[in-house]
Amino acid sequence: MDELEKYIKMMIDADAEKIIISNPVSKQNEYKKMTAEKKCDYFHISKYTVKQAFHENAALDAAALRIAALTRGCFRQINAFAANGEHIVLISKKGACNYKVKKSADETVKAGIVKGEHNRKKQYILSEGMDIEPLIDMGIFTKEGKVVSSMYDKYRQINRFIEIIDDELSAYKGRELNVIDFGCGKSYLTFLVYYYLTEIMGIRANIIGLDLKKDVIDKCNEAAAKYHYDGLRFEPGDINGYRAPFGVDMVITLHACDTATDHALYNAVKWNAKMIFSVPCCQHELNKQINPGSLDILSRYGIIKERFSALATDAVRGNLLECCGYKTRLLEFIDFDHTPKNILIRAVRRPLIPASVREKAMSEVEALMKEFSFSPALYRLLMNDGLIGSRTNNDMRGNDI
Repeated sequence: MDELEKYIKMMIDADAEKIIISNPVSKQNEYKKMTAEKKCDYFHISKYTVKQAFHENAALDAAALRIAALTRGCFRQINAFAANGEHIVLISKKGACNYKVKKSADETVKAGIVKGEHNRKKQYILSEGMDIEPLIDMGIFTKEGKVVSSMYDKYRQINRFIEIIDDELSAYKGRELNVIDFGCGKSYLTFLVYYYLTEIMGIRANIIGLDLKKDVIDKCNEAAAKYHYDGLRFEPGDINGYRAPFGVDMVITLHACDTATDHALYNAVKWNAKMIFSVPCCQHELNKQINPGSLDILSRYGIIKERFSALATDAVRGNLLECCGYKTRLLEFIDFDHTPKNILIRAVRRPLIPASVREKAMSEVEALMKEFSFSPALYRLLMNDGLIGSRTNNDMRGNDI
C-alpha cells in the first residue's frame, strides 16, 4: 500500500460520506473531476468528462485501492467530508502527498459541499457545465451551461428526483429499462430521466410520457426528435385504463393530481413494475370523505383537515404498496419552503412478501379507514381487481413472487 492509498484509506476509516477528487494534472485529462459517495457497504464512484459522467461501484474494502488508481497521475487534490472535519490530500508534481484534517468545530464542513468557492455548491448529478440540451431549451441552463437564477428551484427539484432514482439504479444489473411517465405535462422530468439513463448510466431506455393535452404531447415529440432521443415518445391519453405496449420496469409520476396518482400506482402494481417513483399532488379525495368521529379537532380547522388528509392519503398509499409486495419509503422530495408538495413515494418490488408484513400493513390501513370513515381510491382499485384482500376476510392475496 503506497502513501496515496494509505491516506485515502484513512479518509474512509474516518467514515467519510463523500470524497471529491479534483485539480486535474493536465487539460488533456479524460476526466475533469471525480466523486465517491458512500452507499451502505460500497462507494458509488462518478467520473465526469466535459459532457458526460460515468459510474462504477467499489466495495468498502476495495474502495481505497480503486480511488487511488483513478487518482494517481491524474489529479492533485482529494477532499473528503466526515463528521470530524474535512480531510485533504494535496499531491505534488512528483507524486508526494501532504495529508491534513480541518476540524469542523462550527459545522462549516459538510458532506456534499465543495469548498473553495464564494458560494458553496452542492454537487448535482446533472451539474453545471454539462452539455444537456433539454435544460437549455427549458430555460434552466444558459447556453454556457450555467443555471438561470430564477430557475434554480426547478433545477433542484429535477436533480433531487434523479438522485432518488440513482440510489436504486446504482446497483441495477440490467442494461435496458422500460419506463412510463404518467401525467408528464411539459416533460421537464421525462427528458432528463431519459438523458440520465442513457447518457450517464449507459442504459438503453424506452420511455413513454402520457398526458391528456394533445398540443403539449405534439411539442414534446418534436423536442424528442430534435434531440435524437429515439427511445422516448409521448402519447395523449388517460392514466385510467392505459395499456402499456411493453413490460414496464419503472413508473414515475410528478404531481399527478388527486386520484390520478392512485390510478398510476394501481397500473404500476398491475404491471408488476420493478420500481415506482411518485410525487403526489392535491390529495382532495379524503378531505371530502373523512369524518373524525370523536376526534373532531382534526376537522375543526380547514388547514389542519387538509394537511391531515394529505398525509393520511400518502400513508395509506405507502402501506397498500407494501401489501402488494413493494418495499416502500416516503421521502422528502424538496424542502417544504419551496413547495408543500414535498413527499415522494419510492417503492421497489421485493422478491418475497412475508405474510406478516402484508397483514400488518393492511390492518393499519383498515384501522385508519374505520376510525375516519373513508374509502381511498387506491384501496378500492386494488380490492376490486383482487390485488389485495381485506384482512377481516383473511384473504391476503398479494403476489408471492
